[in-house]
Amino acid sequence: MTSRSRERRAWIKRLAGCEEGQAMVELALTMSLLTLILLGAVEFAGATYTAIAVSNAARAAAEYGAQTHATALDTGGMLTAAQNDFTINPSGLTLPTASESCACSDTGASVSCSSSTACPGAHVVVTLTVETQATYNPLVEVPGFSGGITLHGWANQTVLQ
Repeated sequence: MTSRSRERRAWIKRLAGCEEGQAMVELALTMSLLTLILLGAVEFAGATYTAIAVSNAARAAAEYGAQTHATALDTGGMLTAAQNDFTINPSGLTLPTASESCACSDTGASVSCSSSTACPGAHVVVTLTVETQATYNPLVEVPGFSGGITLHGWANQTVLQ
C-alpha cells in the first residue's frame, strides 16, 4: 500500500468521525418544520377569526331586521348593520339572503306572511333568516391552492310584533 492511499484512508476515517456540523443540520431541519407548523397555526387562527366575524355580522343584520315588520324587509339596512359589525373588511361582506317565514303561534303551521287572518284565535310569528358571506384570503400562498375561502354566517331572529 502506498503512502498516498494510507493518507487517503486516514483522512476518510477522520472525516467519518467528525460531528462538527451535525447540530447545524438538525437545527435547520427542525426550524423549517417548526416554521411550517407556526404558519399553519396563524392561517387557521385567521380563518377562524374571520368565520366568527361573519357569523356575528349575520346576527347583527338579523337583530336590525327583527325590530319591526318594516325593518324585516329593509335588506339595505340589514347589510349596513352587518357591515358595521364586520370590521375586518366591511366592503368584502355580502348579504346573499334575507327572508321571512311565518307560522301560527298556537299550532306552528306555516302561513303566508301577507295574510293577517291566517291564524284565527292566535297571532302570526314572523321569523327572519339572514345569511352573510365573506372571503378569507390566506396570508401565505400555497402552491396548488388558488383563491380564498368563502365563509358563511347564518342567523335566525323572531320579528317583534
